[in-house]
Amino acid sequence: MALQSMVQQASQARENKITTIKTDTGEIKLSSNIVKSYLVAGGGNVSDQEVKLFIALCSAQKLNPFIKEAHLIKYGSSPATMVVSKDVYQKRADKHPEYQGKKAGIIVLTAEGKIDYRVGTFYIPSREELVGGWCEVYRKDREPERVEVSLDEYVGKKKDGTVNAQWSGKPATMIRKVAVAQCLREAFTSEFQGM
Repeated sequence: MALQSMVQQASQARENKITTIKTDTGEIKLSSNIVKSYLVAGGGNVSDQEVKLFIALCSAQKLNPFIKEAHLIKYGSSPATMVVSKDVYQKRADKHPEYQGKKAGIIVLTAEGKIDYRVGTFYIPSREELVGGWCEVYRKDREPERVEVSLDEYVGKKKDGTVNAQWSGKPATMIRKVAVAQCLREAFTSEFQGM
């Protein structure tokens, strides 16, 4: 009985261990209990290892999950997913002295069968097919970085293979976000390593 009590106390101590993280928005404190109670989306039960990895990601990258810079998502018994917000990439690029802006949009197959690269996310779903996203990032010190991504490769799906709510409701916005994040990572590799 005493051994079981000691194991429980040790487990509770680990759950309540506070990690202090200095972020761009100030200092935050995370523990396994805080993450499990307030920061997990999707309704699944995260494992201790998934929580530790999430806290380590936030600590290493100075991310504040309370303002949605990082997300820990767990559906059912599937492995947890850790997502860094696109806004983090943009904020860090904005601070870089060589950053000179970007252009981004979607790739559409028109009713006439032509590929059209559009700035923004507007298309007519009843007459056109969304096939991808693109982004160009401009730096003062080198040629622009360009990324094109296929919708088929990135569309978010549920366990049963159907498209999830985010992607079915806003596919153009979502594929453009993927292209922007990919391109910013390519343009600023050292700033986004490990995210």
